[in-house]
Parts: sequence; structure tokens; C-alpha cells
Amino acid sequence: MRLDCPICGSRDRREFYYHGDAVMLARPAVDDGAEAWDSYLHLRDNPAGETRDLWQHEAGCGAWLVVTRDTVSHAVSDVVLATDVKGSMA
Repeated sequence: MRLDCPICGSRDRREFYYHGDAVMLARPAVDDGAEAWDSYLHLRDNPAGETRDLWQHEAGCGAWLVVTRDTVSHAVSDVVLATDVKGSMA
């Protein structure tokens, strides 16, 4: 898989570090209990299809990117700087 870094251009996926879903999960309060924390730490959706993920160009410019990709075909449809979408993600 290749990702088109907006700064560096097309690069192999091995230059990037995957950080998970680009939509931030609501962190439980300290006193919410073990079940809430277990869910927050361990339970994630595993969708088949389009996702928006947060990646860092770790072996390149260091930029944080939001990558829209299909988890079934591995096709990447969009890569944008995270700073360009900050605040617009729900």
C-alpha cells in the first residue's frame, strides 16, 4: 500500500505509523469504573469498508495525516494533513 503524503509525495506504507481511528473516542472519567475503562481501552469497531484513520509520516516529514481507505481492498481514496481537518471531524 502507498500513501500520498501532501508534503513528500507518494511513499510506501512502511514509512508511516498507524495511530487508529481518526475520530477521537470520549475518554472516561477517572472514577467511571472498570467496565467503562475496559471498553475504552480494548473495544474498537472493526469495519469492513471505508474508514478514516490517523497516520504519522514517521520516517519522513513527521506530518500527521488523515487517511481515507477501504479496509477490504486497501484502496486509499484520500490523504490530507490532520491540521486541515482538525475540528471538522465528528
